[in-house]
Amino acid sequence: MAAATSGLLAFLCLYCCFTLCIHAPCASSTSFSFNFSDTSSKDPCANGLKCVGDAKFTGSMIDLTRNDRSLPSNSSLGRVWYGKPVLLWDAATGELASFNTVFSFLIFQDTQYPKNPDGSFNAGDGMAFFLASYSDSSVLGNSGGGGGNLGLFNDTNHFNATGDSRVVAVEFDTFLNPQWDTSPQHVGIDVNSIKSVASKNTDPNYLPGHKNLTSDLWMTATVKYDNKTKLLTVDLDIEGYLYHINHTADLKLFLPEQVAVGFSATTGSSAELHRVQAWSFNSTLEKKVTPIGSVPPAPSSQPFAAPEITSVPSPKLVLKVLVPALAVSVCGIVGLLLWHKCRKNVKANEATNDSSESDEQHGEADFERGVAGPRRYHYRELAAATGDFAEENMLGRGGFGRVYKGCLPSDVDDDGRMVAIKKFSSESSQSRKEFEAEVKIIGRLRHRNLVQLLGWCDSLKGLLLVYELMPEGSLDRHIYNTESVLTWAQRYNIIVGLGSALRYLHRDWEQCVVHGDIKPSNIMLDSSYNCKLGDFGLARLGDHGAGPKTTVVKGTRGYIDPEFVNTSRRCTQSDVYSFGIVLIEIVSGRPPVDRWDPSFMLMKWAWSLYSEGKILDAADARLRMGDEAAERQMERALVVGLWCTLREPEHRPSVADALYILQSEDKLPDLPLQMYKMAAAPSFAVGERGAYSSSFSSGGRSSATTGTTGSSKSSAN
Repeated sequence: MAAATSGLLAFLCLYCCFTLCIHAPCASSTSFSFNFSDTSSKDPCANGLKCVGDAKFTGSMIDLTRNDRSLPSNSSLGRVWYGKPVLLWDAATGELASFNTVFSFLIFQDTQYPKNPDGSFNAGDGMAFFLASYSDSSVLGNSGGGGGNLGLFNDTNHFNATGDSRVVAVEFDTFLNPQWDTSPQHVGIDVNSIKSVASKNTDPNYLPGHKNLTSDLWMTATVKYDNKTKLLTVDLDIEGYLYHINHTADLKLFLPEQVAVGFSATTGSSAELHRVQAWSFNSTLEKKVTPIGSVPPAPSSQPFAAPEITSVPSPKLVLKVLVPALAVSVCGIVGLLLWHKCRKNVKANEATNDSSESDEQHGEADFERGVAGPRRYHYRELAAATGDFAEENMLGRGGFGRVYKGCLPSDVDDDGRMVAIKKFSSESSQSRKEFEAEVKIIGRLRHRNLVQLLGWCDSLKGLLLVYELMPEGSLDRHIYNTESVLTWAQRYNIIVGLGSALRYLHRDWEQCVVHGDIKPSNIMLDSSYNCKLGDFGLARLGDHGAGPKTTVVKGTRGYIDPEFVNTSRRCTQSDVYSFGIVLIEIVSGRPPVDRWDPSFMLMKWAWSLYSEGKILDAADARLRMGDEAAERQMERALVVGLWCTLREPEHRPSVADALYILQSEDKLPDLPLQMYKMAAAPSFAVGERGAYSSSFSSGGRSSATTGTTGSSKSSAN
């Protein structure tokens, strides 16, 4: 009762303080993130988004156009936009926002719709990301027409939209409209006109063999606007194939102050389906909020300003100001003291609870305030999901702790959702730091080649992370499997997927992420052998363009960058080095260091073959089946891997450059023939992670999440 009374008094005092002192303006920038594939989330169309037309949430994604077999998929239009206005520029200050948005989407052909006479799919028309005039009731409602207008314009304004019909969009167009399109399929930037001011041709007939908008693959688009350079850039990533366009425009001249941001898609006489799986948006401009209860000053009726009068405040005026101010201050201090006392009583009560209540979560940690997306679980939920962490459900173990297979309730599947649960060891001094790093970083990332963090638990019984379950476990289990061999096509797809994930981390996300521990045991495979990079326990965030930061040297022997070991300065080029090692390991099927042959070192061997002009001899003999095209890819991958491992970081490529050379027919880089003269490996304090991560020098090979050892098939990250 005393605690409740204290809490009530504290609340009343603080409320008083807040009400009397709320003269300062508030500010908040726009930032949001949706992961529609999270089955625990509510219908976003009723929680944060507005969906109109044929757009609807289907349980794991948003369908923008009609997806109903009882109805035709042509002549469909749907829109989705964020339910609140976004401040694009401030008329009072002239300040313009910078923004960054990333979304994963899919355009796929309706196989049941009548085909063209030549047998090809009759696909069209496309979808777009847009910024348009905001309205509580409708966005683009009167101006957005179907078919080739993509729901953005109509036949009367599609070359010169004005007023409330103004729109700036990034279109993903899949149908040729000769009046304004220059290619049957392209990515374009539209500024108040359906005729793109900049575009990139993605037509498969123009770029044979390249992945395109209708390849039935998940794509990731990154759209950025810089308020200083006025540059709008678009990067489209289709499983490693990158398309880039940009255009310079002062958006203040083309759009109103407040805009709606969202998606539009249409079909006309042709048909296809348009889906969005995840979407994040961040804007730098802060919206000024009018203080509660404040009244704007009435306009002066005087034609001229009154002369300045200097006077001494009267005693009554001083009392009117000082007495309320002192009362509020005293009330606030008393309230804070009572609140602090109440908190101490609550913590004392928690400490005396019996063990059956020790499942309760810790109080809100500092890091939790920055966590968005992953759900916080109770310990008892995760214990129930794993059979109280039964041995038969253990997928693997490592220096960090253990990983268990579990089944959590699901609103979508009556049988529940299979997950992997990482339980950190209480004996590891780094558990808390690595746990917080993973929740902070990977919980905010959205990319098809990154393991999805579903939730976390910070309880008195331990720290736990919940991931999507990866049915095929970690890559290293497959590279060294003597019974079943990964084909070259599967390995090449894994290489491109890993590079795509790193490019997103290094360049395409709002901040630069250095992973810090890239190795096969951290590369997970789904049921189709697509790769997903996991374990962000050593990852670090930084601003784009910022220099490397000094940090404690941690990593895995054989994969860690020697330059990082020597300087303690980790940067993106440290990840590039590890990427190169993993690339050569995937092609050759041999580890960086070999437990059974201590004299063997992968890099020395590979460089020796390169200097002799026999680099292809490094490829796994099981892959060389006489396919010349495949062997050219193997050779290209091996040379790019060596390029990534050059001693001087400044001579290494970026991941984006490495991916480009991997996927093109351009000339390979000329590397020094005598570059690699092996010296003694530098000694450094590996710590707990290095002790278990050096799986090829300490015995067990990894098969579950980072550095875990075991033989189970399924895994987490």
